[in-house]
Amino acid sequence: MVGTALVRPLRTDKQTVGTLSRLGGGPGHVHWDPARNVIDAEALANFAPDAVVHLAGENIAARSWTTGQKRAIRESRVAGTTLLAGALAAMQRPPKVFISASAVGYYGDRPNETITEKSAAGRGFLADTCRAWEAATSKASERGIRVVLLRTGLVLDGQGGALAKMLPIFRLGLGGRLGSGKQYMSWIALPDLVAAIRHILSHESIAGPVNATSSHPVTNAEFTRALGHLLSRPTILPVPAFALRLMLGEMADALLLSGARVIPERLEESGFTFRYPVIEPALKAAIGR
Repeated sequence: MVGTALVRPLRTDKQTVGTLSRLGGGPGHVHWDPARNVIDAEALANFAPDAVVHLAGENIAARSWTTGQKRAIRESRVAGTTLLAGALAAMQRPPKVFISASAVGYYGDRPNETITEKSAAGRGFLADTCRAWEAATSKASERGIRVVLLRTGLVLDGQGGALAKMLPIFRLGLGGRLGSGKQYMSWIALPDLVAAIRHILSHESIAGPVNATSSHPVTNAEFTRALGHLLSRPTILPVPAFALRLMLGEMADALLLSGARVIPERLEESGFTFRYPVIEPALKAAIGR
């Protein structure tokens, strides 16, 4: 979702954009298969990218968190990033910048804090995964490549991701807060995420962790009210925490019942301006209303 949205404006600006693909090589494509530790280093060198943006990883909400699925979530991120960072570091002419996705899950459940990039890592499966994911970029940074760790929040887009899954439920008038509704949701509109990535590409002073979130995170209850208001639907049916845990197990606590109030301090300090800093206009734009 994010990669597709990023490629369009880059090509409009006459940038030459290539893709990493498991489906095979060819013009503009570099074959890689992280599960098999395979990447076409020759094709990568021939493409000679100035910048690499790495967004790949197993969908964390695609299925229940069995032991095998948790392993797949972690390994798809760590193994893929290790493979790519190593290939970039081995290039005779490495790229100037490597933007590698991470997530606000790095901070864990932090209900009573305001979180910036200076905040320590949290605890739990997602925090542990994000730490390992970020550490997997080490070969690139050791080679002198400018590495940016993009800690992304909930990406709002009506055609994909979590919001697209919520919309049918809310349109039926069945949407409601999750648990207490007090847990923070750190979010970003898809156009702002694309703009933030482009901003980072062009600002050489930005390196290390960057929170890709709106400057105005909201609680789950506030998010629910805003979406219900836009859709003119009631949001009076809360989903009890115990029911979510019964249905989803560990995933419920990690993804739905916990959160952190994450602020994009480094983006703002670098002069980035959000197009959609507030939740209701961002939701309105995402769902085309």
